[in-house]
Amino acid sequence: MKKKLFVLAVFLLAMTIYFVFYHKDKTLKFVPKNADVIVLVDVKNLTRQYISSFVTNPSQWFGSKKTKENTISIYESGVKIPDFLQIFHLQNTKFSDWYSVVELKDKKKFLAFLKQEKFIEKSGNIFQRDNFFVKVEGMSCMFGTADVSFNEIHKVLFQNSGNDIFNADSFIDGSLGSVSFISATRTRNFSIDVLSDEIEIKSISTKADFSSLIAKLQQQNTFLETELDEENLKNLTSIFDKNMVDSSHINYLKATATLEQVNDTIISYGYDDNFNEVEKKTFQKIIQPNYVIALQSSNSDETEQFFQNKKWINTQNQFTAIPFQPNLIQKNKNNFEIKSTRKQIPWSPNLNGNYIFISNNALLLSSLKMLNPNEKKLISNLDYIFYGNNAQDYFFKLQFKKEELPLILRW
Repeated sequence: MKKKLFVLAVFLLAMTIYFVFYHKDKTLKFVPKNADVIVLVDVKNLTRQYISSFVTNPSQWFGSKKTKENTISIYESGVKIPDFLQIFHLQNTKFSDWYSVVELKDKKKFLAFLKQEKFIEKSGNIFQRDNFFVKVEGMSCMFGTADVSFNEIHKVLFQNSGNDIFNADSFIDGSLGSVSFISATRTRNFSIDVLSDEIEIKSISTKADFSSLIAKLQQQNTFLETELDEENLKNLTSIFDKNMVDSSHINYLKATATLEQVNDTIISYGYDDNFNEVEKKTFQKIIQPNYVIALQSSNSDETEQFFQNKKWINTQNQFTAIPFQPNLIQKNKNNFEIKSTRKQIPWSPNLNGNYIFISNNALLLSSLKMLNPNEKKLISNLDYIFYGNNAQDYFFKLQFKKEELPLILRW
């Protein structure tokens, strides 16, 4: 009898573990059919990884972050935690506009949670805090970095029975998360993984190894290094202008930049006791980049005309599309070179790849005064950002500074 009870207890425990940590509802019912980018987070995978990291770091067992009394956590906020957090971008909207929809278990608790988090009600059950918006609609709510598409999203998801229902297996395969780009012809999926000190986003089953390239870039000791061919330029600039590369005929870019703190002179005018105009000079320290940029064109005359039409070249032959001036643009056959003139820096060696490498710099954080404390902490913990492409393999990496705790336990 005892043996049967033991077997039953083990079976029930195994079933509980399975349903709590592994069983998932893979129906993505909160993604509109007109989404062109979908970001999924496997919540149960994230939970398992968090628990595993917690168990293997005994220093966290008896320490806990101080919380105010009567503070409502996200788990007590009345939100139904989904198996897959579904974040999406809609076609023909701003690149910065992202949305997500979740169900509510307790609307009253959720409204109290919004009040606690200092969301201000605007109108029509729309709440705002800084650049983050929430709309409560029945027993569901929509989150967004904008509120312009809330009505459209509600209509597609809740009022239109013809909305396509996606399945998670079409976008994610075992990773912590995924990013999927959807077009009329195909869907491109990229996995998201959170490792000990880094976050990686890469093509599914990527074979390219970018570690040696990253090691070479780290030796440059510069703020920015990049080389991009025509295809990569098209992919990156399409966020802002799908036809920019074709219209400009630019098929290659190389750039190097450093950061430096300099004294900036501010001239103002006042009056003395005799009402004579007096010039006043004050000084402030600002962060100034020094840079060299090479652009290669398949048709330099057309490229130059494109710059002129955009009014990107002024009468002083400065390239005004780059806000950090003074600089000078020079044409040499099919090449254009843009150089900052305050301080010359040498060209870095060509590495014959497609990459963007941004190394963190203390001067960068000091210049970003508009960030809140959490955003400043995030940036200060970054070591570098890397994007690389080799044929069909794409790789993006956020490398954080090495610490005792794994990344998932730091925030």
